[in-house]
Amino acid sequence: MREKDAHKAAFKLRLGGALGPAAAILLALAMASPAGAASAPGVSSGPARQVSYSSATLTGLVNPRGTQTSYYFQYGVTRGYGGQTAIADAGAGSGSVSVSAPLSGLQPLTTYHYRLVAVSSAGTTVGADRTFQTTKVPLSLAILTTPDPVPFGAAVTIQGTLSGTEAAGRQVVLQASPFPFTAGFQNVGNAEVTNAQGGFSFTLLSAAVTTQYRVVTTTKAPVISPVATEEVAVRVYSHVKRTRRRGWARIYGTVTPAENGAKVAMLRVAGQHGLLAGGTILAPLNATSSRFSRVVRVHRGVYRVLVQVDGAQVSAYGQPLLIR
Repeated sequence: MREKDAHKAAFKLRLGGALGPAAAILLALAMASPAGAASAPGVSSGPARQVSYSSATLTGLVNPRGTQTSYYFQYGVTRGYGGQTAIADAGAGSGSVSVSAPLSGLQPLTTYHYRLVAVSSAGTTVGADRTFQTTKVPLSLAILTTPDPVPFGAAVTIQGTLSGTEAAGRQVVLQASPFPFTAGFQNVGNAEVTNAQGGFSFTLLSAAVTTQYRVVTTTKAPVISPVATEEVAVRVYSHVKRTRRRGWARIYGTVTPAENGAKVAMLRVAGQHGLLAGGTILAPLNATSSRFSRVVRVHRGVYRVLVQVDGAQVSAYGQPLLIR
């Protein structure tokens, strides 16, 4: 019924015109909702998906009802929300469309409220309140060995952190696989308990061979750290003494453990480089050590001995030797 006709009918009704009850209802609808008036969009807050300890994706349905419509989600830890996603376009169709928005930076093990809001020139529609709970932060391990390399026979420390929800007060075990790393990992010593920050530390008093280490939790589903390889360097004790021949000196010393046959280089330190002054190979000294000795031509400056090995231990330098 057009607006002009509705007004005519109302005029007749006021004059006592004979309109039946049905005609009166039609007249009231025509006056309350003029022909062609747009309707506010329809919305339905959907479930939260891909929920993790710090993120989630909110979903829902929006029906633009023929009018250009935008939407966004409100979210927060209470029904007061406080947060809002970016405004997005839902189009101007006449059917429901699926919409979504990602959330990030959330707190673990926290309940969040959210609702979908749709806006068009015909009005604003707010969806029902829904909730989701973020998950725990998964436990993870990181470790570091110091010093690296460690001199043969010296102490080594394996320290690290267990991160994640409820990481404090957890038992962790040190495991080791010595060179040549074929025997597999075995427990070393007693378990440690992580501190309030998830930290822990293991100290081994005497490192003998290059070894791979890892730390494992004693939880039902064990968490295993990445492998850290701690290299053990031979100990080089070097000395120098003058000879009767001017401009020549004897460089000698010992190496522990015994590495008979390994190469020895006597180097003159020049800036960041080492200039080869002479070389030899390690000879037997006793069951635990090897020895070396060589007369080389020298100049004033600093000299160092490099023992080159490859195996259970790694190469190492001796202490600087000053020749005046």
